[in-house]
Amino acid sequence: MQMENCSAVTEFFLVGLSKYPELQLFLFMLCLIMYVIILLGNSLLIIISVLDFHLHTPMYFFLRNLLFLDICYTSSSISPMLIIFRSETKSISFIGCALQMVASLGLGSTECVLLAVMAYDRYVAICNPLRYPIIMNRVLYMHIAAWSWIIGCMNSLVQTALTMVLPFCGNNIIDHLTSNLTVVVLFYGSALFMYMKPKSKDTKAPDEIIGLSYGVVTPMLNPIIYSLRNKELKEALKKVLSRHLKSWKI
Repeated sequence: MQMENCSAVTEFFLVGLSKYPELQLFLFMLCLIMYVIILLGNSLLIIISVLDFHLHTPMYFFLRNLLFLDICYTSSSISPMLIIFRSETKSISFIGCALQMVASLGLGSTECVLLAVMAYDRYVAICNPLRYPIIMNRVLYMHIAAWSWIIGCMNSLVQTALTMVLPFCGNNIIDHLTSNLTVVVLFYGSALFMYMKPKSKDTKAPDEIIGLSYGVVTPMLNPIIYSLRNKELKEALKKVLSRHLKSWKI
């Protein structure tokens, strides 16, 4: 058997949207604006749902977890993306890639589980309204949320470990992105399109746009969808705003 030399890969070069130099500044500003909207929108809804006692229910507990997940998920992906957009060297170290993979897979997997849990919560509330407080008691929904995070992290660690022990010989260039039903369709729909479509040798620009959709656009739309289509959240938002406006006038 002929033995081939195999040198260890120390870094990966990222292409994808980075191969369009004329769009770098535009993409940087676009992602930065969306990132700020994600941080402000999700943080505002988390604060409102914590301050309003009427929103201390299982549904809003899961929603707070989802909003916090969106902040963490986008922070782990957009922050390096912004740096790469403005950097001359479009590369990431081997260790940095592994950490990025752990964070993205873990948070993404947790969000998938959490969206399913939120769907189950709504199913129980609609189909068993009288028994809902008993079924979805505090101990149960806190355990469910905790296990969502645990399952997501375990899935991430296993997949990353299995990937990083593979021999990375040869090409080290990566094509990479530099109402509840609506959110589920946006998140699962774009993700399923990415991973289940037939492999093609044509340009991968559509893949990168879809990746940008579920990685950035969906977390940005979550607070808008949940606030505009939720009467309780809108009322809580009005109370908080009116309270602060009165204090400013005084």
